[in-house]
Amino acid sequence: MAEIILESLAHSYFESPKTHSDYAIRKMNHTWRNGGAYALLGPSGCGKSTMLNIISGLLVPSEGNIRFDGQEVSHLAPEDRNIAQVFQFPVVYDTMTVFDNLAFPLRNMNVAEPRVRSRVTEVAELLELTSVLDKRASNLTADEKQKVSMGRGLVRDDVSAILFDEPLTVIDPHLKWKLRRKLRQIHEQFKITMIYVTHDQLEAATFAEEIAVMYDGTIVQFGTPRELFEQPNHTFVGFFIGSPGMNLFPVTANEKGELFLEDVEIPVTETQRQSVLSAGSDNIKLGIRPEFVHLWEQKRDDAWQVPVQHIEDLGTYKIVTVRFANQTLKLRVAEEAKVDDKYCWISFPSQWLKLYIDEYLTGEEQADNAKGVTHAQD
Repeated sequence: MAEIILESLAHSYFESPKTHSDYAIRKMNHTWRNGGAYALLGPSGCGKSTMLNIISGLLVPSEGNIRFDGQEVSHLAPEDRNIAQVFQFPVVYDTMTVFDNLAFPLRNMNVAEPRVRSRVTEVAELLELTSVLDKRASNLTADEKQKVSMGRGLVRDDVSAILFDEPLTVIDPHLKWKLRRKLRQIHEQFKITMIYVTHDQLEAATFAEEIAVMYDGTIVQFGTPRELFEQPNHTFVGFFIGSPGMNLFPVTANEKGELFLEDVEIPVTETQRQSVLSAGSDNIKLGIRPEFVHLWEQKRDDAWQVPVQHIEDLGTYKIVTVRFANQTLKLRVAEEAKVDDKYCWISFPSQWLKLYIDEYLTGEEQADNAKGVTHAQD
């Protein structure tokens, strides 16, 4: 197990990168603490797999350093880092039995055979592979093969960290939840540092204690699933996390720092107003999650009347789409909520209305909550 520290890390696939767009990983500092279960979450092309391959040693970073428990490892080969990596598609030796696949890493290290048998038996029980230990790997199902791949990482008790690169892509949907829970159980038992790459927010939330959200080559927020939901530090986090994602709409400011959507003034806190005045930027957005928009059946002085465009009944809740000034907003309301199909009244609770300037959360004490991450100066 190891603490993994990224220092001023950046990577480009170009020999002479000149602009931000030339970098797959933009310069950052980040720490994965010893023994944590983490997810690296983001869309395709954001740099997740590049970062994982740099940590494992499959790629040498263009800039910066990587430290395992304080030791510089940036130029060490993968086999010298004690890292286990589980890839998107299962990697097994088809001609070997499941037992021999699991034993392979230990036998390569000349571990005594009684210890090999003991460790393989223990890991096989954890992954529910005991009944297929004598089978050739070529005869396994896709999910069994992926469990064997995972097992080869777990069988070594000296491993510094296990890296998972979208390991459940080929697994049937009804088995994914079971395997994620199994990984959590294994982590709780062995406290191995685990980093799980995925584009699926549900996978990230059910596996990880903390999630690093990547966007455009950098980690824009690092926190618990609850922190990402309630305090999105970046507009992308608000949009990407949640179903539906956060309502985000551009607003304009007057000389007093008051904010308007077309000719509708949106009340904000004094702290938010002062942030607008001090920022001096025209890139201003307000955001509120569909769950936190208040819907009223009758007229109120503190609410706006809006036309209802669509009501989607999803069984346990409803998604209501309304038109607010020039923006379409989504509301998530209880199944039993009464919603007129023509008009309703909405309001924005001040504690859930978030202010974003140049795409980052501001105007509140919790704004700087991308803990564990700093972005190096250009």
